Amino acid sequence: MLSDLQALRIEDYDYPLPDERIARYPLAERDQSKLLCLKGDSLSEHRFCNLPSLLPADAVLVFNDTRVIHARLLFRKETGAVIEVFCLEPHSMDVTEAFAQRERCTWTCFIGNNKKWKEGLLALQFTIHDTRYTIQATRCEAVGNAWVVDFEWTGGLSFSEVIEAAGVIPLPPYLGREAEASDAERYQTVYAHHDGSVAAPTAGLHFTPRVLDALRERGIGTEYLTLHVGAGTFKPVSTPTIGEHEMHVEKVQVTADNLRHLIAHEGKPLIAVGTTSVRTLESLYWFGVQLHSRPDQPMMHVNQWEPYADEGTRGALPAVEAFSHILAWMERRGMERLDGETQLLIAPGYRYRVVSGLVTNFHQPKSTLLLLVSALIGDRWRDCYRYALDHQFRFLSYGDSCLFLP
Repeated sequence: MLSDLQALRIEDYDYPLPDERIARYPLAERDQSKLLCLKGDSLSEHRFCNLPSLLPADAVLVFNDTRVIHARLLFRKETGAVIEVFCLEPHSMDVTEAFAQRERCTWTCFIGNNKKWKEGLLALQFTIHDTRYTIQATRCEAVGNAWVVDFEWTGGLSFSEVIEAAGVIPLPPYLGREAEASDAERYQTVYAHHDGSVAAPTAGLHFTPRVLDALRERGIGTEYLTLHVGAGTFKPVSTPTIGEHEMHVEKVQVTADNLRHLIAHEGKPLIAVGTTSVRTLESLYWFGVQLHSRPDQPMMHVNQWEPYADEGTRGALPAVEAFSHILAWMERRGMERLDGETQLLIAPGYRYRVVSGLVTNFHQPKSTLLLLVSALIGDRWRDCYRYALDHQFRFLSYGDSCLFLP
């Protein structure tokens, strides 16, 4: 099975996407986007505000409550050159701890215009409540195509407050424009809570308080997990076959209560809101499988080929049992929150263990996100995308949405 998956050709997951179909800006009202619904073999078109009525009555929606940070710090040198320091992830501590730091912290960063940063400190001034502050950056060693950067500042502010005021929200490169003031609000979900992402879980951008209220009125359950979306989510598959592509690593945060609720929802359809929620839920399953045979695992790490090795025996564990193994592992360690990481690749041939439906956007051609969708609905993705192109749907992060209930 693994060899068959690795031989998949990425060109088979291509489609023509005219530039004018990429949504450069969001709609004024989040829940008025179009919604394409694939239920079984039936395809229909709706508005996103109709989502609650399209879901199974006993469904549970699982959201990713990560919050996009203002990850782009634009330092201007005396020469006029602009150096962009793009904060990817903390270098030596978890995300929550890093954002709580009040004098100094170290991050792994991309550096734009790096050749202009010969040596020394960079300084950036910013204002909070009419008071001016300064953050300084020192470039350290290279890590792959990124750099370790030390940040220092004064004033008793947390790094979360600093980056919120000094930084710029990062928009996907395919939008082809700079962030504007309105993006600070529109490129966040209304339920964003935990700082840490450099890209939004965009399926959630369609939800409004009105839609969330309608879900509650219908008795549809909701659960909030956290996966911090990394810059690698925009990384195209540039190799001819999937086997040559290396998946990016993303950070997962799940509480013991999350696991208790998922266990309590046994037998109900779990509908993931966004591909990041899919990756979180399915990665949790595979960590539970690891613990089933090796209960002394020191941490959660799921590699990209994990489900495809010896799949016949390891993948037979019921999801509720996998979640129970994680909960027991956390309780033995006195943990209320699990901080893990996943590199999971979900592609055609993958059998979903947890997720039974998906709310998502329309994704880039030849992307791992499109592979994930194809793993859920098979070749019907072609029919859905063809319909969307023929019926003036808007594509990518600020575009329209889909509901897949295979």
